[in-house]
Amino acid sequence: MTKPKLHDALAAAFRAEGVDTQFALMGDGNMHWSTAFSKLPGVQTIHVRHEHCTVAAATAYNAATGKIAAASVTCGPGLTQLMTALPAAVRARLPLVVFAGEAPVNAKFYNQAIEQAPLVTATGAHYIAAHSVPRMMDYVREAFHVARHERKPVVLGIPYDLQKLEIPSDQPYETSAIYDPKAGRIHPDPALVAEVVDRLAKAKRPIIIGGRGVVLAGAREAVVRLADRSGALLSNTLPLRGLFHDHPFSIGIPGSYFTALGKELFESADLVLAVGTSLSYYVGGGHYFGKAVRIQVDDAPRGLRDGQKAADIYVKSDALVAVEAITAGLDRVLGSGKPTAAAIRTRELAHRIATEPADSVPFEIEPGLVDPRAAISAIDATVPKHWDIVGGTGHQAYWLAQTRGRPADRFTTIREFGAVGNGLSYAMGVAAARRKGREGELVLIEGDGGLLFHIQELETIKRHGLRMLICVMNDGGYGSEFHKLRADGIDDSQAIFGRPAFEDIARGFGLRGHEIRDVSVIPGLFAEFCKQGESEIWNIQISDKVTAPTMRQTIRRGHGKI
Repeated sequence: MTKPKLHDALAAAFRAEGVDTQFALMGDGNMHWSTAFSKLPGVQTIHVRHEHCTVAAATAYNAATGKIAAASVTCGPGLTQLMTALPAAVRARLPLVVFAGEAPVNAKFYNQAIEQAPLVTATGAHYIAAHSVPRMMDYVREAFHVARHERKPVVLGIPYDLQKLEIPSDQPYETSAIYDPKAGRIHPDPALVAEVVDRLAKAKRPIIIGGRGVVLAGAREAVVRLADRSGALLSNTLPLRGLFHDHPFSIGIPGSYFTALGKELFESADLVLAVGTSLSYYVGGGHYFGKAVRIQVDDAPRGLRDGQKAADIYVKSDALVAVEAITAGLDRVLGSGKPTAAAIRTRELAHRIATEPADSVPFEIEPGLVDPRAAISAIDATVPKHWDIVGGTGHQAYWLAQTRGRPADRFTTIREFGAVGNGLSYAMGVAAARRKGREGELVLIEGDGGLLFHIQELETIKRHGLRMLICVMNDGGYGSEFHKLRADGIDDSQAIFGRPAFEDIARGFGLRGHEIRDVSVIPGLFAEFCKQGESEIWNIQISDKVTAPTMRQTIRRGHGKI
């Protein structure tokens, strides 16, 4: 009787680690493992058309579920295609495990051989060269332990001739849980807590920012209680857009994605308390906070970030423990119920938060085209608030981030690497995550250039029945580039490519498509979409004259214009 092969044991080990989904593009180096994994009970396999999309989709799957998904690629050229998707996951600190083939160890002539480890480690991801058959399960445990506890992608490279060997041992697999440290939560230094309490008690215009660390620590409600106790406004980083969406004094995203009102409030703040987030250039640098005292609460604060000082006071702590300690400190110092000096919350401000648009700068809109702000507003008013929204990158992404009343766990964007072209892959990852219970309740909003990066994945969506509504903000080119070229007085024609007929492209892949030049048709089209079971593209023809506040600020700082 034939003994089981190592690829079967490896597939079973991934399943034991809790992996229920793989995003794969099959080749020699991973075809045996991928096939073995797909035969296991309770799993799904999404076969994509470009290796980049395996990692990008797996990254979004983790963002949507908190669970690790597997990406699977072959060796050599299969692995080299991951070099953009991996740093995006690294910088967002989103864990996944990549099963990657390596060239066979016994075939030196193999023409797809390449040194894979240096490529992967250059992205910041962790590489494990699994070349010892007796230690193979140790490699798997290491991969999942590093992914979970260091919150990063791990690439497990296994020569594909080794994968076909017989299993050397029939011992049951022990998962990486045996390595889990029982360290508990990090508690803050009491002296630092006392300093923060003193500063917060005296602050007249405080703002509290919440990031991913708030969600990971289960500290959202504690942060809201601290804000209410201290009289502070609430804000959230871009990846957690909507974290405090139901609070009347939540002012949205800080830094480069501010609203007009948010910019005004941050520039006049006298204290900014950032909880569970880095204070990167885009969050807290770039002169966004005026003269405010900056305080960072994080389990691994960094004093130097993006070439500049991150904060004035650092509290190394678990977010929940620190926030509860600061709240208790205010009660202890001031007396229970006694207010702080904060005077920033007013009825007038609450009304402004609820009613003022993110950006109201006037632009002349050409006939037959749509103001992108009006398009997003119409989509936001039409799509139910419990639907998943996935955002791409690029100039058009600013307006999507300003949608209202949508919770953070139904909004997915991964922007830390600034790479255009990931939106469709991220939408596939979220769609795969929602297949049991929320299937089809997903909208992707992406730019025309970004969608064309991986337009082949429309075939994947059709083949696997991944249902979504894709809204293309079509300005006919690369918006970030032609706006900057125009500001420099340089010919912008090299960044303009015309307006593809995405509605026809959709139909070519067996999907539905519509062109939109009037936002009044959006409610009717959405009702039609909900009645049928196919994915659909809306080709929204937007004006290329409207510049987002982020772009106007970039131009103003870099070129002294606008």
